Amino acid sequence: MQPYWSQRRVCVTGGAGFLGRALCAHLKQQKASTLIIPRREQYDLTHADAVTRLFDDARPDVVIHLAAEVGGIGANRDHPGRFFYANLIMGLHLIEEARRRGLEKFVQVGTVCAYPTHCPLPFREEDLWNGFPEETNAPYGVAKRALQVMLEAYRAEYGFNGLYLIPVNLYGPHDDFDLHTSHVIPALIRKFCTAADTGADTVACWGTGTATREFLYVDDAAEAIVLAARVHDNPQPINLGTGEEISIADLAARIARLTGFTGTITWDAAQPDGQPRRRLDTTRAANLLGWRAQVSLDEGLRRTIAWWRLNMPTLREGMPPAAGDQR
Repeated sequence: MQPYWSQRRVCVTGGAGFLGRALCAHLKQQKASTLIIPRREQYDLTHADAVTRLFDDARPDVVIHLAAEVGGIGANRDHPGRFFYANLIMGLHLIEEARRRGLEKFVQVGTVCAYPTHCPLPFREEDLWNGFPEETNAPYGVAKRALQVMLEAYRAEYGFNGLYLIPVNLYGPHDDFDLHTSHVIPALIRKFCTAADTGADTVACWGTGTATREFLYVDDAAEAIVLAARVHDNPQPINLGTGEEISIADLAARIARLTGFTGTITWDAAQPDGQPRRRLDTTRAANLLGWRAQVSLDEGLRRTIAWWRLNMPTLREGMPPAAGDQR
């Protein structure tokens, strides 16, 4: 892989974020010629002039677009308009500017939230448009869906080389542990670590615990994206996941065990569960990329818990009081 990346200037939007950190680390290992990580203070990608300036300054050969405004159920419920607008407009500006400049390749990272609420399991890429996304995150999911259509349209009319990848729920070190904006794994890790350390008897969790999710360790996702950017040349979406699902109740019990919490877990059924089930068909990733996830859920949880325990004294400063665990 090194000769390919050593000859290319790569711009990673969102490169300072959770997934971006891991992805940029992989690109550095592959000796990318130049790695550009735009920051929002310099380039607000919701503005076309900022995107133009970014391309002028960075002169990229490849753009990997990770930047997003995203959060769990609470954040999506509070900011549906912003999440729709910001995520759609960033992609629109970046893809159009890349098209105008004849960019070698554009990689759009989508979201599992784009799948229909009651999509048959396992989720197959062909089912992406067979229904409306789950309502708690539909504006975000529809915005990301639209970018996949844009890539297909731009390939058909302009020969534009755009890829669309759909990672399932990600987790790992450097995740968002703010309980208002985080997803379920970092929220539960923070709750159970705090309860175990303080000797609390009970931990309250959102929903019924019956919903299922599939989780992908962040380094596995980064490896898949870097691989796809190198070897794949087709806008058809590709799922990235493990193909394994777990109920939120079982996940909570597993995190409780790994953090040393021995008390009672209660469920607040008045709070939403989100999409009933999630499990991806990862056949296309295996066939087209030769990729499969390597890190098991238990191993990934151990690594993430260890990272949180090591870093939580600093990270907890300024965080709001505990709220519901989002997903």
